[in-house]
Amino acid sequence: MMHGRMIRNAALLAGVLLAAETGGAASAASATPAAPAPAWHTLFDGKLLDTFRGWRAEGMPEGWHVADGLLVKEGDVDDLVTKEQFGNFELELEWKIGKGGNSGVFYRATREYDHIYWSGPEYQLLDDANAHDGLNRLTSAGSAYALYGPPSGVVKPFGEWNKTRIIVNGNHVEHWLNGQKVVEYDFSSPDWKAKVAASKFVKYPNYGLAKSGFIGIQGDHPGSLALRHIRIRELP
Repeated sequence: MMHGRMIRNAALLAGVLLAAETGGAASAASATPAAPAPAWHTLFDGKLLDTFRGWRAEGMPEGWHVADGLLVKEGDVDDLVTKEQFGNFELELEWKIGKGGNSGVFYRATREYDHIYWSGPEYQLLDDANAHDGLNRLTSAGSAYALYGPPSGVVKPFGEWNKTRIIVNGNHVEHWLNGQKVVEYDFSSPDWKAKVAASKFVKYPNYGLAKSGFIGIQGDHPGSLALRHIRIRELP
């Protein structure tokens, strides 16, 4: 009897081990490898690439040039826009603005209207301490211009480098400044619709509604601006 029970126990143990091995192999075989992270694409990194054009000019507009590996402009010039359009993306760039300078980064902009800022929301680039827009959090550096304001004290003074990161994924938008998330909102949310309705953008029915569009750099405002390390990656 003892010998028989030992045989049965051994058989049961072997069955358990076989089932475990078979299940483990099946799980390993059915596991899906993680998708690779989206690749970064350079829009500017020290030399002009075939990535930008003017809002009005077909090529690089007068007033923008490369100096010491930086994309720079002085004073009031034509806006820059990408030649490609982007829907869901992560954009990074570094910027340094002159005293009293005022610029911005537009996204999902279209050519429906005469000016880029009538269709594309703007991430404000600003010398908060010396530009008039710096008096209002809704129009200060890092804001979603006239709609959502960032906290104070994040932007660096004029003449110093700031780092911007913009994430647009579906309806969700994030503005980052110097490693800190400063603005977050959702297109077409009740809050967003109310803010647009109370702003100057109410005159443009399709403001912020495009699912993809151009990335733009504002040039038609006063002050100097230098840019470097501009890159983008599209999100699935």
